[in-house]
Amino acid sequence: MMTIILIALAILSALYGILILQIGSGTFFWMIWEVIGAGFLLWGLLLHGGFFEIHKKLGIAFYTIVISGVAVIAVLCIMIATQFTAKGTPGLDYIIVLGAQVREDGPSTVLKYRLDAAQEYLVNNSDTICIVSGGQGTNEPCTEAEAMAKYLMANGIEADRILLEDASRNTVQNIKNSKMLLNDSYNGVGIVTNNFHMFRGIKLAEAQGLENVYGIAADSHMLYLPNNVLRECCGILKDWLMNHI
Repeated sequence: MMTIILIALAILSALYGILILQIGSGTFFWMIWEVIGAGFLLWGLLLHGGFFEIHKKLGIAFYTIVISGVAVIAVLCIMIATQFTAKGTPGLDYIIVLGAQVREDGPSTVLKYRLDAAQEYLVNNSDTICIVSGGQGTNEPCTEAEAMAKYLMANGIEADRILLEDASRNTVQNIKNSKMLLNDSYNGVGIVTNNFHMFRGIKLAEAQGLENVYGIAADSHMLYLPNNVLRECCGILKDWLMNHI
């Protein structure tokens, strides 16, 4: 029975990776699901062949690694969940919208979620200034900041309330470069990003020395949430190892 379950998980993982590939996210992270699928398949075959019963020490080492990995991911998921529904606070001086992929027809779905959350906050807080942050990737028709500014203006936000930071290539640079646009006497700043990305966004902002930081979590597509959360787990580990958080 366990072998059948593992083979089923292998097939589902491989198919999910293909699904992520089809949305054209611009990264190769979809391949992690193929690797996971291959791991499940190998696990099932080894289990079916009695490998772990013959090589008990290797079996103990294998299950120790698996349990440790699952435990680390579980802890990271709990950390991500702590900021999943962050709503910010009224009257912030600035909000920073973190960039994401831009396509030929405009912001990607992930980025639209962020922009819609920013637009709602800006409508309800008329004195808040919005910083849109993101440079231009090799697969993007313009800078993310430019596309974000156009989207917000098309949805009723005045141009003089929008500041563009168009040089950053990742979240660390988003925060670092946007910080330079803040007035020295600001009282509060909101970080606008998708719910799965909010924990890391806030931690990176705090590590960059921003004070009175509040999260404003945008929605995300449930179908792609497992991929986004797993990618965030890897991102948190990477930033921790690089001393960014």
